[in-house]
Amino acid sequence: MNKFVVHSGSCVPLMRENIDTDQIIPKQFLKRIERSGYGEFLFYDWRFAADGTPTADFVLNDPRYAGASILIAGANFACGSSREHAPWSLMDHGFRVIIAPSFADIFYNNSLKNGLLPITLDAADVAYLGEAVSADPNFTLTVDLENCTVTDGAAFTRSFKIDKFRRHCLLNGLDDIGMTLQHEATITDYETRLASTGRFVLA
Repeated sequence: MNKFVVHSGSCVPLMRENIDTDQIIPKQFLKRIERSGYGEFLFYDWRFAADGTPTADFVLNDPRYAGASILIAGANFACGSSREHAPWSLMDHGFRVIIAPSFADIFYNNSLKNGLLPITLDAADVAYLGEAVSADPNFTLTVDLENCTVTDGAAFTRSFKIDKFRRHCLLNGLDDIGMTLQHEATITDYETRLASTGRFVLA
């Protein structure tokens, strides 16, 4: 997992509330076994018409927001069924940060485990950011995880909260496997000692 310390990027506003995981990554695209390759299917039913042509009025198809890495969204983002593919598709599309008034718990935790940072801010602050981005597609934000701040470098600066353990993992690029591998030497030594007693058989 890539480290997350400070990230600066342009934003895209998707101010709908109750966006569920089936809208983020529709179920028909969950057949892949890899974590990559889901970005092209992100918000597929909104991005494309039935005949596969891009939907002109959907914000992710607006060339002014091409390359945006911070998504500004409405409340209760990523509600619905549990699927780790939701953060995978968002990250594969290029997003590193999602800012919303609230998130579904499962999505929130899945995101942190995969290196995507969900930030909860007051609804009024999120509305302000949505309006700022809509008015100026070149509007950028800087997210500082060490200091837990979001700023536009001018008038807007807000602090956000995050669990200390998850913050540590993001800052050091540690997913669950990475956390385990920090103890690889101890695990190897334990397995070696058990194997030498004849009470442990390696498959």
